[in-house]
Amino acid sequence: MTITPIIMAGGSGTRLWPLSRGNYPKQFLTLSGEQTMLQNTITRLKGLEHTPAMLICNEEHRFIAAEQIRQLGIEHSGIFLEPAGRNTAPAIALAAFKATEHGQDPLLLVLAADHVIDDVSAFQQSVAKAAELAIQDKLVTFGIVGNKPETGYGYIKRGQQFQSGFVVDSFVEKPDLVTAQQYIQSGEYYWNSGMFLFKASRYLTELKAFRPDIYAACESAMQVQNNDLDFIRVDKAAFEACPDESIDYAVMEQTQDAVVVPMDAGWSDVGGFAALWDVSAKDNNGNVFKGDVKAVDTNNTLVFSEDKLVATVGVENLVIVNTKDAVLVAHKDNSQQVKDIVNQLKAENRSEVTFHREVYRPWGKYDSIDNGERFQVKRITVKPGAKLSVQMHHHRAEHWIVVTGTAKVTNGDKTILLTENQSTYIPVGVIHALENPGKVDLELIEVQSGSYLGEDDIVRFEDRYGRIEGK
Repeated sequence: MTITPIIMAGGSGTRLWPLSRGNYPKQFLTLSGEQTMLQNTITRLKGLEHTPAMLICNEEHRFIAAEQIRQLGIEHSGIFLEPAGRNTAPAIALAAFKATEHGQDPLLLVLAADHVIDDVSAFQQSVAKAAELAIQDKLVTFGIVGNKPETGYGYIKRGQQFQSGFVVDSFVEKPDLVTAQQYIQSGEYYWNSGMFLFKASRYLTELKAFRPDIYAACESAMQVQNNDLDFIRVDKAAFEACPDESIDYAVMEQTQDAVVVPMDAGWSDVGGFAALWDVSAKDNNGNVFKGDVKAVDTNNTLVFSEDKLVATVGVENLVIVNTKDAVLVAHKDNSQQVKDIVNQLKAENRSEVTFHREVYRPWGKYDSIDNGERFQVKRITVKPGAKLSVQMHHHRAEHWIVVTGTAKVTNGDKTILLTENQSTYIPVGVIHALENPGKVDLELIEVQSGSYLGEDDIVRFEDRYGRIEGK
């Protein structure tokens, strides 16, 4: 049977803050090598016989996801946009309904976009074994062969052997350390990976049997589909009415046909900085350095530096993360408490919870390099052929200075071309637009001045990315 990968790319971006943020969670980060975690998830499918993958992500992340897939130069089966987060059971239901629309019934390989898997061959071998069971109407989950007691994972207890897998005896919540040690020593327990393989129709049948409310809400949501570029939107009101539930609770713990296939492939969900240190290549002193880092008498320390020199002297077991707008220093053993900092920032409505200083848009990106009372300075990069929306502002004027490339500027009733070192001025209330007609990136400096400089002071009249209605 055909395998259709379903890649779950949601996430809130809290456990690896400040590297990850609400609008740029960890699956879009490059934590090792040259590719992001999402891109690694897709490329490790190479060699498996499968149809183009289907992606499920949040509305806010749609352009980041589409761009990262575009960079790989591969086909996909569409990017589902969840109107609201409702956990994994409803998200997978949307994919299953979509996969069976034209009378087809593929095997759905459900993967998370933010996992690390070192041994791709072992991963693919486990998928092949699982496919043999899924064809027989089993709902397969992948159990990670644990190498140490982990209190941050749920566990799967295996029952009697069934061909190349085991009948699932039970799913177990995250244990304390003593219990986790007993699980690992017994050899009967696996870490719960959150990866699955089953027929699309089989999943829907079991979901309808055990959670008809979720099934009905997702079926209703799929009655109204709007295709926009690469994106698939479903009925917002119907999906928002769907209960929030994981696939484990909704189906896997209820069905009589759950089977676990062991996987020993160097897996990690990178659930925090300590886990990131674990899975990263280290120097002779046990350090993981990325960026401009100088160290003396430093051991077992993780340093990520985005834009400046970080120097360490006489430290060990630390996590040091420098981004353009935030610095984190934590003991590696306490790195799970980063979420407590995030909660403090949320309570204070700090923008650093959601946004990096550098923000990605469908047309490119901008970096807020300076700001003060009544002014803000941005460095803007526009991709070749891309165009910002036709817009105006009620409260701010803008000065644009081209650094590299060519800008096609609409300024009121005039359209002009600007090249390096040329500039223009956009008064308050004037309709304007910016486009890159060239073959290389357009970079310019934008100086905003006015009484209010928020991103919500944008009135869009025309937008090729479907954002006129606030999307």
